[in-house]
Amino acid sequence: MDEAPNRRALLAVAALLIGGAVLSSTVFLGGQTARILSTVGSSINNTGAGRGDSGETTDGDTTGSTGSGSDPAVGSANGGQVADAAATVPTLLIVRTGELELKVADLGAALRDGDAAVARAGGYISGSNRTAANGSESAQVTYRIPSAAWSSTLSALRGLASTVVKELVKTEEVTGQVVDLAARIANLRATEAALQAIMAKATKISDVLDVQEQLTATRGDIEKLVADKEHLVDRAAYGSLAVTYRLPVVPSPTATPVPANGWDPGDDVARASGKLVRIGQTTTSIGIWLAIVGLPLAIGGLIVLFVSWQLYRLTRWLIGRRETTLREA
Repeated sequence: MDEAPNRRALLAVAALLIGGAVLSSTVFLGGQTARILSTVGSSINNTGAGRGDSGETTDGDTTGSTGSGSDPAVGSANGGQVADAAATVPTLLIVRTGELELKVADLGAALRDGDAAVARAGGYISGSNRTAANGSESAQVTYRIPSAAWSSTLSALRGLASTVVKELVKTEEVTGQVVDLAARIANLRATEAALQAIMAKATKISDVLDVQEQLTATRGDIEKLVADKEHLVDRAAYGSLAVTYRLPVVPSPTATPVPANGWDPGDDVARASGKLVRIGQTTTSIGIWLAIVGLPLAIGGLIVLFVSWQLYRLTRWLIGRRETTLREA
């Protein structure tokens, strides 16, 4: 009779223990998810903190703390990826930029030879401009030259000039920047993989939204850093050289100064005689014009005046006679 109550008591105790274990697991897993999300988010904002002094990443702790919330194999693989990216050191990357001003005898031939020299080296033209003003013709060309052929191509371009007016070359070593960008990209990719693992096992909508927000931000950061890295690598692979071709300036002829002469009576006599001759010529020309053109005009004018005067007198006489006739009547 006592065994039945004891059995029921044991079952009740077992049920309570199971319920408490389930409740504790739920609370524990919820706290773990929130802690994972906060830890992953910090790796996005502080990408440089992912590497320890020994070259290994500390993201292994973050991904490993997910417990049953993520796959341990994924975390170890991502940590190895970050460590490999940080440990891989590329060859020396140097960004080269320069300016070259050349004085050439034939502008067209110099442009053809310069373009051909750059093309043989594996480069290309990124921009050009040709102008002609005030009798001076010039051309500006921007070349992208492979880093390995920079020195030989620069020497070939110098050989086209009769005079090298200006040469300026600048170099910038960007190996450290590329290494840092590569490590930051690898760290963010590991973060992205961890977020994707959490996303796959998240059960709460709030957790899914939080992970999705951080995942979007992480992907944006990855795309920006990849673009920055590719830009640096491209600048290091192809140097930029701005070349100006100019024709020699043709000197303008200078006027020969006229020597100053002293007083010469003969010169004064010659100039006075010439002046008198010109006055006589002008007077004679005026007389000829008056005789040929002026005289007929004068005679015609006198005739017109005479006829006008006679018509005036006739009109006055007719008016006077009419008045006399009117008075007599």
